[in-house]
Amino acid sequence: MRRIDVSLITQKVAELFESVNYKLSDDVSKALRNASEKEESALGRRVLSSLCENMDVAENEQIPICQDTGMAVVFLEIGQEVELVGGYIEDAVNEGVRKAYEEGYLRKSVVNDPLERINTKDNTPAIIHERIVKGDKVKITVAPKGFGSENMSRLFMLKPAQGVEGVKDAVLETVKAAGPNACPPFVIGVGIGGDFEKAALMAKHALTREIGSKNEKEEINSLEEELLSSINSLGIGPAGLGGSTTALAVFIETYPTHIAGLPVAVNMCCHVSRHRSAVIGED
Repeated sequence: MRRIDVSLITQKVAELFESVNYKLSDDVSKALRNASEKEESALGRRVLSSLCENMDVAENEQIPICQDTGMAVVFLEIGQEVELVGGYIEDAVNEGVRKAYEEGYLRKSVVNDPLERINTKDNTPAIIHERIVKGDKVKITVAPKGFGSENMSRLFMLKPAQGVEGVKDAVLETVKAAGPNACPPFVIGVGIGGDFEKAALMAKHALTREIGSKNEKEEINSLEEELLSSINSLGIGPAGLGGSTTALAVFIETYPTHIAGLPVAVNMCCHVSRHRSAVIGED
């Protein structure tokens, strides 16, 4: 049994949220630079070049890469052989979010109630997803999510007979409706299966995957590639101004589902696809 003081989680959450808002992960920055070189539209290349310049300025000046520094989403994978001490883990996570957004001068966008809409002034509470896993470590993945793209996300409860073609139609319908409003080029997370909430959770978690990685299921990997090609054929392009780069990646997660349903969630993410992880307990 490994004992982990939750103050370490607070510290790591704060570090991750500050750093990921100033510097995109290497996979995302590489994808943007590659897209800038390959984009077929001259205007699209200029847009992508500006996005890459903005990315460099943010890192060099240590300022947010986007004015919307997102709602704080945190995925926790907690080893079943871990004993957490020193406080309540969700309080520790929220304290880390508060420190990052106050001390890092990040925009605070969370309101205390969806109807009263009074700003909490420290970007808490976070959206926290906890999962018990094997082992004696705690893995923390942060994914601040801007709402320009979040607002363009969709959930479909398809009929099983609609099958894979129905899934493709759902994804393309969502992307077309998003257009320029979700700040393309996109990274698109798709959850297929489970139930109403499981599909949405998978779609959000899919966005934390590294661009360029392969899906472990060959048929799902092929579907990701097909959807990416179809999306980039829509002509929406960078910033919605036309071009061959509408999306950088499509990531799919699946889960067993009921015989009577085919849930599909599509979580849109803009080009500022922020995600970073750390493990507490590694020797």
